[in-house]
Amino acid sequence: MRATVGDRRRGQLLVGPAVIPCALGAGGIVIDKREGDGGSPRGRFRLRAGAYRPDHLGIRPRTLLPLRATRPDDGWCDESRDRRYNRPIRLPAPGISAESMWRGDGLYDVVIDLDYNRAPIRKGRGSAIFLHIARDGYRPTEGCVALARADLLRLLRRLGPRTHLRIG
Repeated sequence: MRATVGDRRRGQLLVGPAVIPCALGAGGIVIDKREGDGGSPRGRFRLRAGAYRPDHLGIRPRTLLPLRATRPDDGWCDESRDRRYNRPIRLPAPGISAESMWRGDGLYDVVIDLDYNRAPIRKGRGSAIFLHIARDGYRPTEGCVALARADLLRLLRRLGPRTHLRIG
């Protein structure tokens, strides 16, 4: 995956001979990722596992990756002072900054954990870096990589536990 010349917030995912447009973080690709900087981290990342929203997709997408159905109380902790930082949590989580994985806008109808800052987890180095569905017009993410829904669902069929995504 590489940034598009002229717009660091957009990219191209290279899969064999295919070139798939994608959205990147508003800060472009960054080397020194920090929580809230809006950058997509440069590096090579294993695809850990993912989730899908069953009420929006109907059936589980085809993939060799571990994939589970999202529930309304699924969240992801982005509070760097919390011991659950950059991990899935149950919502509500009073007093803790966390994002809902059960989004109304469809961005997380399919979401894959990119294994960024996961082992070991370093406080404040960025959280919730995913491969997910893009907004209309490939508007920038908060640091994730996002593809059109149809492209992501098609790509999932080719992904497995040994797949890596290179950003940059």
